[in-house]
Amino acid sequence: MRSGFPGFPREGIQFFRGLARNNHRDWFQPRKAIFEEKVKQPMQELVAALNAALMEFAPQYVTDPAKAVYRFYRDTRFSKDKSPYKQQIAASFSRRGLERHGGAGFYCAISHKEVAVGGGVYMPPPETLLAIRTHLASHYREFRRITESRAVRKLLGEVQGDELSRPPKGFPAGHPADELLRRKQFLLYVELPPAVATTPRLFSEIESRFRAMAPFLEFLNAPLSPTRKKIDPGDLLI
Repeated sequence: MRSGFPGFPREGIQFFRGLARNNHRDWFQPRKAIFEEKVKQPMQELVAALNAALMEFAPQYVTDPAKAVYRFYRDTRFSKDKSPYKQQIAASFSRRGLERHGGAGFYCAISHKEVAVGGGVYMPPPETLLAIRTHLASHYREFRRITESRAVRKLLGEVQGDELSRPPKGFPAGHPADELLRRKQFLLYVELPPAVATTPRLFSEIESRFRAMAPFLEFLNAPLSPTRKKIDPGDLLI
């Protein structure tokens, strides 16, 4: 699918280079207008273009740009790093009916270092993780067909994420999908050269990867319906 999105202005990427050296309010405030015009606004336009594409192959993930784009200001309350600003602009697209981080979704981020594209579940709560594992235990062949498809392998590589050293509680050792059930995260993620960000190719590079990973996200979200049977908290163990 083609889009009229031209890429980010070079001034937007240069803004991040300067921010990396001067992450403090005195530097940012005189350049806030540059951020708004050359970084935030283009990101919202990119999200709108991606939404139009999602209408074709994953309409349940279309997200209001104002909600999709992450806050640029860091939460420093519990961090030793008190730098006030993030060194990237990012957006996520959640499945309708699930909370923003309550299931699997699409993700992209732009900076002077790379263009990041990914999706999946990053830090699922125990109940969500158990639901995915239970679904996976019975449908692991389908999951492997999805993640070993030519498009996924070419554009996104292998499934990534932290994993346990032994089978989780409730799942027997020697299960045919043992290496999958031990996962604590289910992610597809790649980093592209930063030069892509300022070209019209940016949209197609992200859109093609979103399209390839859509079945992966749908698989992960299948057991997460708001009406699914509640799981006994006593069965939960990450």
